[in-house]
Amino acid sequence: MKLLHGKLGPQFDALLFDNDGTLVSSMESVHRCWTRWAREYGITEEDFAAVELHGRPAAEIIADLLPEDVRAGALARIEVLETEDVAGGVVLLPGTKELLSALPAGRWAVVTSATRPLAEARLREVGIDFAELVAADDITRGKPDPEPFLLAAARLGVDPARCAVFEDAPAGLAAGRAAGMTTVALTTTHQAAELDADVVVRDLSAVFVLVGADGVRIETDDRP
Repeated sequence: MKLLHGKLGPQFDALLFDNDGTLVSSMESVHRCWTRWAREYGITEEDFAAVELHGRPAAEIIADLLPEDVRAGALARIEVLETEDVAGGVVLLPGTKELLSALPAGRWAVVTSATRPLAEARLREVGIDFAELVAADDITRGKPDPEPFLLAAARLGVDPARCAVFEDAPAGLAAGRAAGMTTVALTTTHQAAELDADVVVRDLSAVFVLVGADGVRIETDDRP
């Protein structure tokens, strides 16, 4: 069921946010760095275009493109390229600051497919202070597997069924559903028709929260 506006609930113990495409945008940086990386490793445009980049760990992307004996070096290289490109290559998406500032520590976490050094660099670039972060380094199976979101819930000490996931990518939404969580899709990188979620909104500026002793209530307003 997809709702454009209304209350989502009853209440949640924690909100879990993807980073790139949800809290921030580094899409131009990602495209720039991965295009350079692909040229360096001799990957054809056709092979590169056939691989889904968004919402997946770099290690999984590289495994689709390169033989095993060069993957470790290739992963280190893309990490360097993307980290060096963080300055000026990351911007806050609408509503991010307002929403996160309304949430106390222990009620939210960032769950990203990026490695920890890269994720931390991107968040700090735009001034986001985060108490809990689950990154690619922390897991064995990335999105669409539920492991990242289940780990975040465990670290926060909450029931996965009382978590809401905010995602812009189909892989992330699939991971949230598989974890038994409520899903909120943002149309920041994909069309609404591509996103299977409980609620679909344009971005976090259409999401409002009320924090109480019993949890977090979410309201959405994405009317024209």
